[in-house]
Amino acid sequence: MSKTPTAAVELLDTATLARISSMQLLARTVVEGFILGLHRSPFRGFSVEFAEYRAYAPGDDIRHIDWKAYAKTDRYFVKQFEEETNLACHVVLDASASMAYGSQPLTKFGYAARLAACLSYFMMRQRDAAGLVIFDTAVRELLPAAMRPSHLQRLLSTLEACRPGGETDLAGPLHQTALSVRNRGLIVLISDLLGDIQPLLGALQHLKFAGHDVIVFQVLDRDELEFPFSDLAEFTDLESGRKIRTSSRSARQQYLRELTAHQAAIRDGCADLKIDLATLDTRMPLDIALAEYLYRRSRSL
Repeated sequence: MSKTPTAAVELLDTATLARISSMQLLARTVVEGFILGLHRSPFRGFSVEFAEYRAYAPGDDIRHIDWKAYAKTDRYFVKQFEEETNLACHVVLDASASMAYGSQPLTKFGYAARLAACLSYFMMRQRDAAGLVIFDTAVRELLPAAMRPSHLQRLLSTLEACRPGGETDLAGPLHQTALSVRNRGLIVLISDLLGDIQPLLGALQHLKFAGHDVIVFQVLDRDELEFPFSDLAEFTDLESGRKIRTSSRSARQQYLRELTAHQAAIRDGCADLKIDLATLDTRMPLDIALAEYLYRRSRSL
């Protein structure tokens, strides 16, 4: 994971977050704490301006330029008014069965759904319109981006009710999203990315060609990152149900070698498409994940 600024505020750990059943309470707790940390501890010229301001664009009234923000960042920002919307942001969430895995208090899907809730809450707090796409082999839910408080409640309720299941097709639902979300905006993909890489990159390219900015959050469990198993073990494919018994010691080296190659292919492919990629461990506090989002969002302004 790249070294990015993080808020200097201690938020609830993932074990505590796992016990909060209300997505609205969780999102509000995490996001408001995160914003408070940004206010208290601006870092390296990158602060809450990005949550309260937008980049200056030709045609904006220069009287609305905030010169203090310029002094901190060497970039021009104008204060957002209540009725302004930066853009439409759609969170695209993988709900396939592989996301149900978890050695930590939160499964990958539990972590990803909470991240989606926090991002949606954060987007609407900074007056971006938020939308949601949930998929496995096809799109299950599509909530077009909107700004109404009732829309946020519907979005969070949808996340609460969702359960992972089914096989994975990363490419198909992303192509469908590119065709369905016609207004240019921001697409935030949250997935373990455990699938064929080339079709995935083709679908991400489709989103880029459609004019969207794209951010990818890859959510993985510690077991997938480290393969901490020893002796003889049985592994079950959560999507197919197929079981494999093998010596973990002999399998570990090959697994880590293949994981390294898989990750490198994803990283290089995203770099070629100018797509920001962050790999998140489910042990990572959600405020750090929000900092990743805000940092990458600011780079596209």
